[in-house]
Formats: sequence, structure tokens, C-alpha cells
Amino acid sequence: MTNFIKNFRRDEDGAVTVDWVVLTAAIVGLGIAVLSSVGAGTTALGDKISGELSARTLEY
Repeated sequence: MTNFIKNFRRDEDGAVTVDWVVLTAAIVGLGIAVLSSVGAGTTALGDKISGELSARTLEY
């Protein structure tokens, strides 16, 4: 039983896993924030281009 406790206290695999989970969650959160920001800007630009194109007339 004593060896189990000593090995458990020295084992750092769980701590490393927690670090990677937190780092991955931060990267995913940042990616979602960037996509939301870029998506809103792209939609606004598309609407602006659509308005300009529909206001123009074609001359043959």
C-alpha cells in the first residue's frame, strides 16, 4: 500500500492532462471569438456589395 501512495504522489500525468485540456479550451474559445468577429464583418461587407450591385444598371 505504501508503494502505491508513493507512486501516486510522484505521478504527474494527471496534472499534464489538465494543463493540455485548459490550453486546448483556451485555443478553441479564441477560435470561436475570431470566427464570430470575422463572420459579422463578412456579412456586413456582403450586404454592402449586394446593395451596390443592385443599385447599378446594365447598359447593352
